[in-house]
Amino acid sequence: MDSKIKHLEMIQEIINRMAKNSFTLKGWTLTLVAGIFTLFGCNDKSLLCLIAYIPIVVFWGLDSYYLLQERLFRTLYNKVSTLPEDKIDFNMNTNLPEFKDKKNIFYNCLFSKTEIIFYLSLVLITMLVVLLIYFL
Repeated sequence: MDSKIKHLEMIQEIINRMAKNSFTLKGWTLTLVAGIFTLFGCNDKSLLCLIAYIPIVVFWGLDSYYLLQERLFRTLYNKVSTLPEDKIDFNMNTNLPEFKDKKNIFYNCLFSKTEIIFYLSLVLITMLVVLLIYFL
């Protein structure tokens, strides 16, 4: 039972790291978008504020990738938790065909509730700020 617990702890540490990476990316996105508005928004009515969409799109993709990895490792965790003790081999491979279900696809991670709520609202807020800067 000790090797099974160790293997599950290893997987859980990876899941925690993926969740932390996702949280950090969201923070960096907000910071960069606010920085871009600070640099370009107050100077003139140029459309340089549209550069703010670049970090949103890039970090949305990266965040979705980390969410996909987190989901794959959660699937691995569930598989290892059901294995008997003698079958524990400390395998960390998440590219198994049995892990490729509807939820563990990049497209579904890209448009998951957590990603859509954060990034789509940031896109809409950015659009509103750009319009306000340009037309005021």
